[in-house]
Amino acid sequence: MRVKIFSDKKLAARAAADQAVNVINEAIAVKGKARIIAATGASQFEFLDELTKTPRIDWSKVEMFHLDEYLNLSESHPASFRKYLRERIIEKTGIKRVHLLDGESNSADVIAEVTAEIRKAPIDVAFVGIGENGHLAFNDPPADFETNEAYIVVELDEACRRQQFGEGWFKSLDEVPHRALSMTVKQVLKAKEIIAMVPDARKAAAVSTCLHGEITPMAPASILRTHPNTTIYLDQDSASLLKPEIVEELSR
Repeated sequence: MRVKIFSDKKLAARAAADQAVNVINEAIAVKGKARIIAATGASQFEFLDELTKTPRIDWSKVEMFHLDEYLNLSESHPASFRKYLRERIIEKTGIKRVHLLDGESNSADVIAEVTAEIRKAPIDVAFVGIGENGHLAFNDPPADFETNEAYIVVELDEACRRQQFGEGWFKSLDEVPHRALSMTVKQVLKAKEIIAMVPDARKAAAVSTCLHGEITPMAPASILRTHPNTTIYLDQDSASLLKPEIVEELSR
């Protein structure tokens, strides 16, 4: 794992996007296509803005998978991640090969369909975040590190639901769904490369726990430390609780 710290999140986003462009283009050069996983949420705004405005990607050769989605939430709802991905990636780039998670349809059918697609070939790069509770995708603590499924239905804990309300996606905490479809931890780790964009002070405690403590389902994103090719992009605020020796070790 590598950790890169920047003075603000715009600089972090620009650097993360530059790395993403290089990974995508390298895959296209070698195989003629790139397969990616896209994260959502407020912490990804700047990164996706940088990624989608670059003219250096041939999006007709990119295939995108969806990380997670609420169950029984209309795509027209402001918090819908399908809506998010359409507005922030699909419409901006014209990418055609996308596999969105339909949380309004039968979960077993959706999981079977997307699982069949994602297992056709390796994922070149996964874009992820880290939740305020340390979650990876919607795998809240204690996360399932053992399942070999590609996607599962998960229960969202209160900390996760409070984060979604706090980011302004819902009018009240009661409106936040209790269940979601999520890519599993093992499936995320199958990506050849992982780029984690984790800005803002509200993420500092989770970043510290995931990088300082033991690798445990109680800190789901701590599992990223086992991946051979992960880079975490932080700003000064999200890195504020990291010990200097950890920063030095992971910045090499």
